[in-house]
Amino acid sequence: MAGGETYDVVVVGSGGGGLVGAYVAASRGLRTLLIEKTDQVGGTTAYSGAGIWYPGSAPLKRAGIDVDPEQARTYLRSVVADDTREPMQDAYLDAGPRLIDELEQNPWFQSFVHAPVPDYFASAPGASPVGRTVFPPDVLVADLGDRADLVRGSIPRERRGVERGAVLTGGRALVGRALAAFLETGNGTLRLGTRLESLVSEDGRVVGVTAVHDGERITFRAGRGVLLAAGGFERNAELRAKYHPVPLDGTWSNGCPGNTGDALQAGVAVGAATDLLDEAWYVTGLVQPDGLPVFHSGTRGGIFVNGAGERFMNETRPYDQGGHEMVRLHSTTGVSHIPCHWVFDQRMLDRDSLGGDPEQPPDPAWLESGALKKADTLEELAQLIAVPYEALRDTVEEFNGYAARGVDERFHRGESPWDQMCSHIVGFPAGPVMNYPAKASPDFANPLLLPIDTAPFYVATIVLSDIGTKGGLKTDENARVLRADGATIPGLYAAGNTAAAMSGRAYPGAGTPIGSSLAFSYRAVLDLVAQG
Repeated sequence: MAGGETYDVVVVGSGGGGLVGAYVAASRGLRTLLIEKTDQVGGTTAYSGAGIWYPGSAPLKRAGIDVDPEQARTYLRSVVADDTREPMQDAYLDAGPRLIDELEQNPWFQSFVHAPVPDYFASAPGASPVGRTVFPPDVLVADLGDRADLVRGSIPRERRGVERGAVLTGGRALVGRALAAFLETGNGTLRLGTRLESLVSEDGRVVGVTAVHDGERITFRAGRGVLLAAGGFERNAELRAKYHPVPLDGTWSNGCPGNTGDALQAGVAVGAATDLLDEAWYVTGLVQPDGLPVFHSGTRGGIFVNGAGERFMNETRPYDQGGHEMVRLHSTTGVSHIPCHWVFDQRMLDRDSLGGDPEQPPDPAWLESGALKKADTLEELAQLIAVPYEALRDTVEEFNGYAARGVDERFHRGESPWDQMCSHIVGFPAGPVMNYPAKASPDFANPLLLPIDTAPFYVATIVLSDIGTKGGLKTDENARVLRADGATIPGLYAAGNTAAAMSGRAYPGAGTPIGSSLAFSYRAVLDLVAQG
């Protein structure tokens, strides 16, 4: 085993939380090492739209939104409904605005902006119909220089070879900016291809990490502390089988391929408690021509049907709620809901395409691969997906009646602020959040309720995907990792999906996962600085 350098802080994982935490430490003069398992920085953050749910932050105030932070506290209390997490909620609400203020002092972060993404639980007290989500500005690849090559690409780029382009948007913009800010402090060191193997403890205190690089074990000591921000265990089939309620092996995940739970297991090995290991940030995933899903949300036409040929939810509802409903029904009804079938017709395809240019037909690869199936009649379509024709026919007829009246009497599609955003907003903040540009439907009272009556008919596959697991090491309001008895493990901090979520089993609004990762990485650094 090789001896390594000594730093003040060692950060494990280079997603948004790890990078921002490393920057905050290095900007305070602390010698900071950031280790990343893969050959690029960004983690799952790089796949995201980089929404950050920060009530009361400066970008919202500049937009004249959310002038009363107590409304957000009321909202969080209501949707999380767990008084044991209230100190974490308060810490989050306190940290978010302070972190934005600090980041905006650095030219690399410039000014974050608000975009109108409604809170996900519209009927909860304190919910905002325009949301509390802020986004980083885009960044030119030319401005980042060679550092842009270190930023993980989008899912389309990684899987289909889509060109990067001259501008980094969404999560890649946040990652690129944070990377540049970190390296330019003069106090930051980045090591790629360096996998955490274990934590180093002395007299009950974590004092460093042992990592593996090019087959060689190296120990890096940390004088102030170690921050674990290395994502969840969504790509670890063994851990998912052990903890999760439905049989998923990580193949359908939209989490970073490197997220196999190394940091979680290292924390447990030194006595850390865990929480919420049965949970994930679930999303509905649309299976693509390559056989793998992509985060799918904002469904504007067609219906989802289960293995019995029956519709079972509002297909436009916020993605995490849709994913959890698939889990619940698949686990309790005896009817298969994972995968399910997205049934629509030529009218919807003509209006919305399949996430590409709505003025162009879908790529032929959709039909050639079988990811999209086509039939002249509903009866033929039912045969293609092996569901009872009578059930599918009755389901479609019921839905068409709702379309004629403009009211989804069963699942209320089109009634919430989120649904209405999906009806009317052209495009969406950067990232794979909404698949369809809106087009007017002047002949229908509810643009989310197009009748399914124009042959040919189509079906695509919806699977249960996720953007990461949300259970992990148990922490306090300063991101200090806790033992089962509630005592802290000195020198050890965790944030992001390495830690159990502040929001419990709920997903309050767009940007809660990234917002939590940044906020608690920030609080971790403030605490280790205060410890001296």
